[in-house]
Amino acid sequence: MKKLFFNLRYFRKQTPWDSGISPPELLEFIERHPPGRAIDLGCGTGTNVITLAQYGWQVSGVDFAARAIKIAQQKAKAAKVDADLQVGDVTKLRNIDRKFDLVLDMGCFHNLENKKEDYLNRLDEILAPNGFWLLYAHILSAEYADSAHGILPADLDKLTKRFKLVSRKEGTDKIGRSSAWALFQK
Repeated sequence: MKKLFFNLRYFRKQTPWDSGISPPELLEFIERHPPGRAIDLGCGTGTNVITLAQYGWQVSGVDFAARAIKIAQQKAKAAKVDADLQVGDVTKLRNIDRKFDLVLDMGCFHNLENKKEDYLNRLDEILAPNGFWLLYAHILSAEYADSAHGILPADLDKLTKRFKLVSRKEGTDKIGRSSAWALFQK
């Protein structure tokens, strides 16, 4: 159902989450770390894949919305960057068998409902030793604990038992929902 929803939204160009601009948190990370291998999980139309490639990173992008990947491929070609863009499930990553220095996730993890543990297990497999996971997620208050769109503050805290928390920045998204950027290291 979600796959159909997102494909239709991309087809109709009704994607308010797709700003076409890489966030300052990613640009800051790029400035502080040498290029390596990166993957954008839930890459959408490839804005951040292209940015990373332009800064010398070897980049892959995965999204379950085939329409988004098609647009990402067109954008990468127009930008004259090389990127591996695939339609796929971020909880399985069937065609991904290498390690990454950076895993970027802007709003994918917080939408996975009951598949978060599968995602984390696969993330642990693809993240290189000392690699980084840059995560953007909506943070739910206790009153919305049953919502499928977001994570609870306690869930974010649990991630620190699995990965070292390097930094965390609280904020709100453009419509006022609580959110956080977190940089973890394996």
